[in-house]
Amino acid sequence: MSKVKAATIWLDGCSGCHMSFLDMDERIIDLLEKVDLVYSPLVDNKEFPEMVDVTLVEGAVSSKEDLEKIKKVRERTKILVSLGDCAVTANVPSMRNPFGVDAIMKHAYVDTAVTKDIIPNEVIPELLEYSRPVHNFVKVDLFLQGCPPPADAIYFLLTELLEGRMPDLTKVSRLGK
Repeated sequence: MSKVKAATIWLDGCSGCHMSFLDMDERIIDLLEKVDLVYSPLVDNKEFPEMVDVTLVEGAVSSKEDLEKIKKVRERTKILVSLGDCAVTANVPSMRNPFGVDAIMKHAYVDTAVTKDIIPNEVIPELLEYSRPVHNFVKVDLFLQGCPPPADAIYFLLTELLEGRMPDLTKVSRLGK
């Protein structure tokens, strides 16, 4: 039996969802008997593979780089999961939305920086006008809320998918207490 190809990606967020993923502890070993983690910040692959069965997306879409990445991921993924509140609602990254990109850049790189009057236009990703949830840009198949979602909820989601079932995520509010 071939393994399920799985991936995780990290857009604009804090990596808390990936930390929660790692909090599955030894259950990760059980999952890896059925899953091949083909792309993730946790592995060394640099290019998102052609066809992935399940991708967990952490973070909001806040930059042109995020937008390009999520479009490619969606094209190459059978089941796309918004993992955590930043992916589901844009949560903390969207706190910049009322101020506008110019004001945010000025505040970060001029008003409060040690080196003043230099707003970079290279190296950092170009921000979109608004930070928005993943489903505003691509079709999302499942939404797992939480900041971060508990490890038990992530494990439940993955094991249900591995059994060929779409998980009833209304049950996850009882997990991780």
